[in-house]
Amino acid sequence: ARPNQLPPEGSWTTWLLLAGRGFGKTRTGAEFVRSEIENNRAHRVALIAPTAADTRDVMIEGESGLLNVCPPWNRPKYEPSKRRLTWPNGAIATMYSADEPERLRGPQHDLLWADELAAWRYPQAWDMAMLGLRLGTPRAVVTTTPKPTKLIQALTKSDTVAITRGSTFDNRANLAPAFFEQIIQKYEGTRLGRQELYAEVLTDTPGALWTRDLIEAAHATSDPPELVRVVVAIDPAVTSGEESDETGIIVAGIDHDKHLHVLEDGSMRGTPSEWATKAVRLFDQYAADRVVAETNNGGDLVEATLRTVRRNLPYRKVTATRGKRMRAEPIAALYEQHKAHHHGNLSTLEDQMVTFTPDTIDSPDRLDALVWAATELTNKRLSDNTRLRAASGLK
Repeated sequence: ARPNQLPPEGSWTTWLLLAGRGFGKTRTGAEFVRSEIENNRAHRVALIAPTAADTRDVMIEGESGLLNVCPPWNRPKYEPSKRRLTWPNGAIATMYSADEPERLRGPQHDLLWADELAAWRYPQAWDMAMLGLRLGTPRAVVTTTPKPTKLIQALTKSDTVAITRGSTFDNRANLAPAFFEQIIQKYEGTRLGRQELYAEVLTDTPGALWTRDLIEAAHATSDPPELVRVVVAIDPAVTSGEESDETGIIVAGIDHDKHLHVLEDGSMRGTPSEWATKAVRLFDQYAADRVVAETNNGGDLVEATLRTVRRNLPYRKVTATRGKRMRAEPIAALYEQHKAHHHGNLSTLEDQMVTFTPDTIDSPDRLDALVWAATELTNKRLSDNTRLRAASGLK
């Protein structure tokens, strides 16, 4: 191991390894877990990656995964169907997916290995994992390429976190020469290269419509006022597999002063029936006036799916005729005018907002749903349901 692949000295609860592509983060995490188990310092281990496939393919079966770093005399028994590794000394490591935070609610562990934390879709998975880290002398190791997410930034400022930084170049001797000839030449000196090669945490993205300061200013410190209109907006995913995009589901309202209030992010990955059921549940919970949904991908099937859950659901389809940035710019202006307010935990939505640029490759599902909700609210007249909402005492 290189010096920056060894555990830091001193007292720490979490070891945050922020390193570039090809640094050897996976090997470092696997060797640390192996060492803790061999020295009887860890007996119940949680292994968590962005998806279940990542946990299996990278942390367990990958070239630098646990099965390949453990010597033959201490190789664990691998039971994929049970999501479990069992070592000869009785230590057990269990595989989890950050896409399923609720599965982390019950189990207890004394060691956690979190891989590519910056890519986790649900930051609450980290909270659930840490709440279960309550056996023995609990520790966590995080191996990730950094992104300017709220969670990564919070960890870098914590007194209980030991940080190790490294770049792609630290591991040059073990990487293919073609990688440096082609990839490095392309990204050296670029902002993406600073993040992916040098592991810099870049707080603001050039060209992004939202900054962290704008988002922080939008955080509400009190309950929303009386809302004159509330909508549930949906940006449906085309597929529902493990690697599919999420379906963006955002609940938002507008008050008498025409201020936008984002009330809940109900985005999820699931079947059409599952996201339709959740959208209708949120519609009822917030006594909303209408559901709006983008139909560029699903067409009339989106409405048909919603109406299988609620036949008389107030619904309007919207179709994208302009680019995402053009649709988002008027909504970003509300934030600049301090006419937009966020209520509750919307951290994943906010991460999408501050990293969205015209060059963004990943589909900003939550952001799209937010834009559709805000557009519907700011372009429509006040609903007759205002009187019903006021009479029911809902804000």
